[in-house]
Amino acid sequence: MTTPRDLLIVTMDVASGRPVEQGDLSLALAGAELVDLVDAEALTLDGDRIVPGPPSAVADRLLHDAASSLSRQAPYESVEEWLWRRGRGLSSTYLADLEAEGQVTRQRHRWIPLRTDGTALVDSPARRQAAARWTSGEPVLAALGAALGIREPTDDSLQLSDDTVVTVLATVNDAVMELEAVRQRRSIEDAAFDNIWRGP
Repeated sequence: MTTPRDLLIVTMDVASGRPVEQGDLSLALAGAELVDLVDAEALTLDGDRIVPGPPSAVADRLLHDAASSLSRQAPYESVEEWLWRRGRGLSSTYLADLEAEGQVTRQRHRWIPLRTDGTALVDSPARRQAAARWTSGEPVLAALGAALGIREPTDDSLQLSDDTVVTVLATVNDAVMELEAVRQRRSIEDAAFDNIWRGP
C-alpha cells in the first residue's frame, strides 16, 4: 500500500463522526503522493520547486500517474501549485480505486434498495496495515492526519530527517488552512447576501 491509500483508509476509519472536507483530503492525498515519490527517488525539491528525476518504475498505478504528470520543464512547478492542480478531485479518484479493488463497499439504504447511504471499508489486510501505521504514530501519516484535523498536532515532524518531506508536509498544512479560510470567507459573504435580500 501507499501513503495516499493508507491516508484515505484511516480517514474513513477515524473521521466517521466528523467527516473530512473532500477538498482538504484531496490536497493531503496529493501531498502524500509527493512524499512517496520522494521515497521512490522520482523527484527532488529545489527550494519549493519539484524537480522530476529520471523515469522510474512506480508499481502503484495512481502513483505512476502522479509521476507521469510532473512538469518536466524549468522553472518547474512549486509544491503548492502541484497540490492545487493534482489535488483537484483526487479523493474521488482514490476512493473509486479502492472500490474497484474491493477494499470499499457501497452501503445500501435499509428501506430504499436503490439508494446508497455511502461507503464502508471492508476488513482487509490493507485496512489493518493502514491502522497499524496510524496507531504507531508514523510521522508522515500523523502529520497529514493533523493537517486534516483527525489527529492532534504533535512534534512528529522532528522525527523526520528529510527536509524535502518536511517541506511537502508544511505546504499541505498551509494549503488546507488556505482552503478553510476561503470556505469561511464564502460563508460570511453568503450570509451577508442573504441578509441583504431578507431585509430589516
